Amino acid sequence: MISVSGPGSWPGLDPLEAQLAIFGDLADTPQGVAGLPFVPHLPERGIGADEVGAASVLLTDVPTELGTHGWKLTDHPGSDSARAREFARADLEALSIAGSGYAGPLTISVLGPWTLAATLYLSRGDRVLSDRGAVRDLTQSLTHGVVARMAEITRALPGAELTVQVDERLLGQIQAGVLPTFSGYSRLRAVRAPDLIEGLEVMLADIRAAGARTVVHVGSAWLGIPTGVLAGADAIGLDMGPWNEKAWEVIARAIERGADLWAGLAPAQISGCRGPLVQPLIDAIAVPWRRIGLPLADLDRLTVVPARPGAPRAAPGKPGSLAAGGGLAGARSDLATLVRVGRSLADLAHG
Repeated sequence: MISVSGPGSWPGLDPLEAQLAIFGDLADTPQGVAGLPFVPHLPERGIGADEVGAASVLLTDVPTELGTHGWKLTDHPGSDSARAREFARADLEALSIAGSGYAGPLTISVLGPWTLAATLYLSRGDRVLSDRGAVRDLTQSLTHGVVARMAEITRALPGAELTVQVDERLLGQIQAGVLPTFSGYSRLRAVRAPDLIEGLEVMLADIRAAGARTVVHVGSAWLGIPTGVLAGADAIGLDMGPWNEKAWEVIARAIERGADLWAGLAPAQISGCRGPLVQPLIDAIAVPWRRIGLPLADLDRLTVVPARPGAPRAAPGKPGSLAAGGGLAGARSDLATLVRVGRSLADLAHG
C-alpha cells in the first residue's frame, strides 16, 4: 500500500494545533493509501525550534549553544539550548494529547550524525566534521538521545509504531568533499564511503533494536543512496528531480535489495482554474519507474513525502515545503495534494 507522510516541518507556533491537523488529515485516506502521521518541527517559533536546535538537544552529555555562525559545541548549555528543550517538552505534550488513544504508524525526523557533524561547529574551530574523533562522539551521543526520545514518545503513545527518518541531506556533499571550511577559503576533506557507512550503521542498528523502522533521506543527492542501503536502512528517501538514468539505476538496485523508497516531491504548481496540478507530481515518479523497468506492483513500497529544503539552518521562519505556502491552510492543502498523488499511484500499482 502506498503511504503518505511528511518530513516534520510545519507552519505555525502551536504544536497542539499542528499535531491535531496532521493526525486528522492523515487519518482518513482513500483506499490504497495509508496515512503516516508525523511529529512536526515548528521552526517559526524561532531559535531552538529549528532542525539543528532540535537535534542538538538530543545529544547526551554534549552541550551546545548558538554562536555567530550557527550551533556549536560548548562547555555548558546556553539559553538557546534551554529554549530548544522547552520546545521538545511542548511537542511531546501536544503529541500525547492529539494522539490520545491512537494506535498505528508514526514517523519522527532527526538530522543524521553526518549532516549534524557538518552543521555543528566545534567550540573553538571548524565544523565537527573536521575532527573524526568528535564525529564518533557525536554519533554515539546522538544515537543515545534518539533512542531516549523514542522511549518518551512510546510512553506518551503506547500504540505508536515508530519509523525514524534520519535526515542525511548533506551526505553527498560530505562524500564529495565540497563543504567549505570555517574560513571559506578551502574545503573539508572528503569522507570515505566505508566510514560514512560505519557511522550510519551504528545509529540505525540501535534504532532498529529499539523497535523502529529506519529511513535514510539523502535529499536530492542520489549518490548517497548506496551508503544508506549498505548501512542497513529499511528505506531510502530521495527528492525527485528530472530524469537521470544513473540515479534511477541506483534507485532500482536499492529497491531490488529490499529497501523501500520515500519519494520527496516539490510543491504542486497552482492553476487558477484547476487548483494544484497533480499530474506532474505523479509523472515525476511513474514515468521513470516505468522507464527503468521496475514492476508497477512495487509502487506499493512507496511513501510520498514533501521534498526537503537545502542545508539545515538555525534560523526562524525557514520551514520546509509543507510550510512554505499559505500557513496552516497551505500546509494542509499540500498534504492533501500528496494524498491525491498517492491515490493515483495506487491505481497504477493495482490497475
